Amino acid sequence: MKAQKVFLIGYMASGKSTLGKELSQKINCPFVDLDNKVEEQMGMRIEEAIERFGELHFRKHEHNTLKELLLSMPGSAVVAVGGGTPVFYDHMEMLNAQGVTVFLDVPLKELTQRLEGDLDRPLLKNHLDKTEFIAKHLFERRPYYSLAKHRLVGSEITVEDLLELLN
Repeated sequence: MKAQKVFLIGYMASGKSTLGKELSQKINCPFVDLDNKVEEQMGMRIEEAIERFGELHFRKHEHNTLKELLLSMPGSAVVAVGGGTPVFYDHMEMLNAQGVTVFLDVPLKELTQRLEGDLDRPLLKNHLDKTEFIAKHLFERRPYYSLAKHRLVGSEITVEDLLELLN
């Protein structure tokens, strides 16, 4: 596989970080989790930042962190972007211009199961009907996710699926 930047896009719990780490090891390049970078920059967890300052404040930090990351990235890298990153600013245009974007399109039922007991996700905290919330959120975000150059669909997307797609 030639040197390239690979950006994994999708809803929370779609496997961006897990698959991104595996892919980076397989192709021997750095892995970056944008959410972790944002937390480092802000000096706090995303959940805390959103609770204290609101989502828009967090999104501004996310935007600035993404711009810095794109300027400083080596020739090849695998990046897991946050679930909401593609929706704000001109992020999809920026990502598509910088490398290969892959939308990990995991079915609603699978996402709901993966997120069922997850209390660390600030957007899910106060929603009793997670399936309804996730479905609505996916509906709103899908047009942005669909701007990705590639799409993998399924409940069991593997690193082999990614490698096949990228070769």
